[in-house]
Amino acid sequence: MTTIADTAAAHGFAWQRTEPLPEIEGRAHLMTHTASGARLMYLENDDANKAFSVTFKTPAADDTGVFHILEHSVLCGSEKFPVKEPFVNLLKTSMQTFLNAMTFPDKTMYPVASTNERDLLNLMDVYLDAVFHPNIYTRPAIFQQEGWHWELEGEGDTRALVYNGVVYNEMKGALSEPDSVLYDALSAALFPDTTYRFESGGTPAAIPALTYEGFLDNHRRHYRPDNSYIILYGNLDLDRFLGFIDEGYLAPLAAADRGPLQVNPLGQQAPVTPAPVTVAMDTAPENACAALGAVIGAAADRERVVAADILLDAVMGSNEAPLKRALLDAAIADDAMGYVADAVAQPFAVISLRGARPGAAERLQDVVRAEARRLADGALDRELVRAALSHAEFVMRERNFGYPDGVVLAMSAMAGWLYSDEDPTAYLRFNDVFAALAAKVDEGYFEALLRELFCESDHWARVEVAPGDAGADERAEEAARERARALAPDEAAAIEADVAALRAAQEAPDDPQAVAALPSLTRADIGPAPAEEPWEEDELDGVTLVRHRIPTHGIAYAYRYFDLDCLSFEELPYATVLANVLGKLDTARHTAAEIDTLSQAHLGNLGFACEVHENVSDRDQVRPVLVVGCSALSENAAWMGSLSSEVLTETDFSDTARIRDILAQWRIAMEQSFAANGHTAAMGRAASYYLPAGVVREALGGVDFYRFLKDTLDHFDERAATLSAKLAEVAGRLFADANCTLSFAGSDDDLERFRAAAAPMPRAAAPVALTVPAPVCRREAFVVPTDVTYTACGWDRRLLGLGYSGVWLLAARILSYDYLWGEVRVKGGAYGTGFQTMRGGSSRFYSYRDPRIDETVARFQEAGSWLAGAFNPTEAEMDGYVVSAAASMDAPEKARALLRRQDGMYFAGYGIADRARVRDEVVGAQVDAVRALGEAVDAIARSGCTCVFGNREIIEAAGGGLTVIDLLSQEGVPL
Repeated sequence: MTTIADTAAAHGFAWQRTEPLPEIEGRAHLMTHTASGARLMYLENDDANKAFSVTFKTPAADDTGVFHILEHSVLCGSEKFPVKEPFVNLLKTSMQTFLNAMTFPDKTMYPVASTNERDLLNLMDVYLDAVFHPNIYTRPAIFQQEGWHWELEGEGDTRALVYNGVVYNEMKGALSEPDSVLYDALSAALFPDTTYRFESGGTPAAIPALTYEGFLDNHRRHYRPDNSYIILYGNLDLDRFLGFIDEGYLAPLAAADRGPLQVNPLGQQAPVTPAPVTVAMDTAPENACAALGAVIGAAADRERVVAADILLDAVMGSNEAPLKRALLDAAIADDAMGYVADAVAQPFAVISLRGARPGAAERLQDVVRAEARRLADGALDRELVRAALSHAEFVMRERNFGYPDGVVLAMSAMAGWLYSDEDPTAYLRFNDVFAALAAKVDEGYFEALLRELFCESDHWARVEVAPGDAGADERAEEAARERARALAPDEAAAIEADVAALRAAQEAPDDPQAVAALPSLTRADIGPAPAEEPWEEDELDGVTLVRHRIPTHGIAYAYRYFDLDCLSFEELPYATVLANVLGKLDTARHTAAEIDTLSQAHLGNLGFACEVHENVSDRDQVRPVLVVGCSALSENAAWMGSLSSEVLTETDFSDTARIRDILAQWRIAMEQSFAANGHTAAMGRAASYYLPAGVVREALGGVDFYRFLKDTLDHFDERAATLSAKLAEVAGRLFADANCTLSFAGSDDDLERFRAAAAPMPRAAAPVALTVPAPVCRREAFVVPTDVTYTACGWDRRLLGLGYSGVWLLAARILSYDYLWGEVRVKGGAYGTGFQTMRGGSSRFYSYRDPRIDETVARFQEAGSWLAGAFNPTEAEMDGYVVSAAASMDAPEKARALLRRQDGMYFAGYGIADRARVRDEVVGAQVDAVRALGEAVDAIARSGCTCVFGNREIIEAAGGGLTVIDLLSQEGVPL
């Protein structure tokens, strides 16, 4: 019988050991490639969603972001696959369920996943050739495109010499976020002598200091087998995979003389207590923030790191958690949060403030230490700690992180393996850690840890980000114009020639032979669609029941949907306020703190939100709902019914101070989201210009709701009593069994326990009162504190007389990963872009962290013509698009995600057979059918419905008749 050791040895690997891992229902096999020094871990289990990753230790030595630029650049063509964008080719043509690359503070990771073994081998082939044999050495344009280059913009006196580049623009956007600046400052203060004092992504000020030679040198020194960590996951043929890795890459690389390994030092920071740090940032006063950080220990101290995470959840995880409540009561900030920064050599605990008031940073440390001391001296509620521990264990068992398990587990493994070869699986094992910590709750362990971290630590720092330097943007613009004026004619000509050469390189078509060499699948490889169990519609005690018969692995899920059509349109914002305060206020039987503890102890989650469903056939059939979702282990199904019902029917809305806290925190979250994820806000706002459902979504959670929220807070004292009464009245109308649809997944016994514990809500349903205003097409630009922009435009496909088919799904992928990627991202420098078309009808373009507006909109408006005329794929390329689109529909889903997707189908009025029909249309789609959509795509782009979020200077320099609105002042000025 062939053993794992035999299989490893046959392909040049020395097997070290095999460890059982009940946490993944499998085992870990650890080995090293003898000749090259590459480390390999195989996580073996029965998961059909297989995964591969290769990671390199890449500690930054400065702020130039060299490893971030390398992460992008190595995926721009390689020796074996010399096309410009093999990464994009894989997105377009593979069955991948995950495909990306990630830069961490001290490592760079390249993970992929697929349910098809041949496809995963193809993905591995491209990724391994990319990291070990990239074309960066022969194509300097890659560095210019992904990193930075000069460009001249404008004419005459307005001409400016500016930087452009994908990573440069990405980091301009990232470091426009106060939270990111705060984290960087805290890390630098805690670790002044190690790699963690640098921003691994790069800072816009430092990125242009990176030379092409330095870029290549860092690749040579770090992208080597003896600096690599390879992880395989799932149910795969190990013999096949090890042979492929050895023969195709590791053995040939081992034969090459690369000299000694010279990796940048990671370093271990001796304890420090630096003076407080203040960073001035050109941002609104509302964005001021502050943080206190304390080093927990070394990454190898797994139990201590997990304990710190549990502890922070217990004392900071909700508004009623004791330390967070102390900070809120001190009135030094609108919000406070606590978390553990791990996946670094020395993990640290963070307590941060948002919406910090003047003097907050100084008060922060005093409040934290006083409350930590009080809790450590006997006031810490150990039931609260047990509840946090129980919730953390549920989260780890459910593993519903939005990524394939193999990718999540690879990231988890690297949180420990990078720093110690002695225990590579430390961050994959949690059963023993949770059991040990549970036994220590009554031993004073958590009180001691609280005291050590926040009262007695000799390794801590305090930082704040304060508004200041208000003229930074104007000075940067003037400096860019000054640089342009200082250029000699030949220097200007050289820059323009370099940009022209870069554009020519970007626009040059790939060699057809190189494209053909990319590994690919055909339509014949797709196979049948995975079987999907249909839901059943029934009635349970007067409530409409949507019953899901899907595997849940011992977890029960219950979602209650309450129709909002009993509210008027003007009342919709109150539904969102209601959803945000439920579960955070006292009830008739429990305090808010007790509700939080009970929820943490017995449930996986208890959440409240508003969402909008629209009928796919009738754009005027809009169904807004307030959703109450909960989950629990099967034995706790009764708690789902009793706790959620208590919150719905017994909440006391009289505590206006608590309500103000919640609303202030929501305001901050929305403002930061506008700046960090403006493409989402822009698409939502743009949809309200043409879609009735979009109008409702804006009232419930978009700019219109933000305006309501801000106005409510500005006049809170005078309206507090009215608000409390209104919330109680709205809850009384909404929460009735006749107004509810229950969705449930779990065993029949789970459903019975839930039903028996859920209090009946027999009030008569209120009459329909909702009338949705007609959409009005607009062109708006919202100024938010960021250095980039986000642009969206769209239209309702149904207004063009067009239904939905699989060809639209295919066209959206083609436009996103071919035309828009090349025009808006590669040539325009935006970090992201795409085209989406919903089954309901909404179709929209967007850009993400974009330095331009007019040029981007122009590219949107030319997309349909490109699709109708220039789109001319080979048969193999067309098959690739079809394979990837079909695979996107077939990707495995966790139980919660599957339930929610099926609920969306139920409310939208289509079923599993309709979904299967669309998949068949994808599989059978031909080029002519895709091209035929070009005219409709043009009409969508030229509708005139455009929304922009972003930087004031970029917005005001744009044309197009945009009405400019400052979200802080709410003033609108047409341009």
